[in-house]
Amino acid sequence: MNDSTEHPLHDALHAHVRESSSDAAGAHLVGLADGALRVARRRQWLARAGVGVVAAAVVATAWVAVADGATPRAHVVQPATGGGTGKATPVSLLPVTSSVERACTQGSDGYTVHATATQPAFCVHTDRAKGMTDVRVTSAKAGKSTIDGTWQVEVTLSPADRTRFAALTGSIAAAPVPRNEFAIVIDGKLWGNPYVTSSITGGRFEIVGAYVGDLSSATAHDLAHQLNPR
Repeated sequence: MNDSTEHPLHDALHAHVRESSSDAAGAHLVGLADGALRVARRRQWLARAGVGVVAAAVVATAWVAVADGATPRAHVVQPATGGGTGKATPVSLLPVTSSVERACTQGSDGYTVHATATQPAFCVHTDRAKGMTDVRVTSAKAGKSTIDGTWQVEVTLSPADRTRFAALTGSIAAAPVPRNEFAIVIDGKLWGNPYVTSSITGGRFEIVGAYVGDLSSATAHDLAHQLNPR
């Protein structure tokens, strides 16, 4: 599958949004159009006529990173309290360089998104040198999305890392898919690769899993607990 998502409908959606809106909501809609098209392409192999457009539109909303409050916040549920005394697990935010519809070959240094009953496998490659590595977040909260009710973890960065994150997302926002994505890597595992359409200056992003709906209440709370400062 070609990494590019050039498509007449995709181009028309972009043109319509740019002509009708120039604010943050417009940028969010552009990202939504991109995300919907990408998920639709991922589902073409299933040939699910009649439900693909709606499903893709719903799924895509959770793939767009939070941009200065434009995306609705989750219903926040605080992580379960525990007696952990170890250090918080760091997260790496890495610009994506390629994403292909197959598992990574051994030794390729890519991150494999394993196939599910409804989704194909993907191999995502990143540019570690240009990313943010070993970041320790200031807070991580598990909650349900107000859009589709799926579990996610909302992450907040420190002021210094917010500046770095704004620079990172700004540098990839205008790139073509998939190079306008950043990979969320924790303990060597890819937890998502959301799109951005503009620099994210608010210092927040959401982890939804490699595919929307991947996280359960237990996994979301466990991940939030791992990321939170002890």
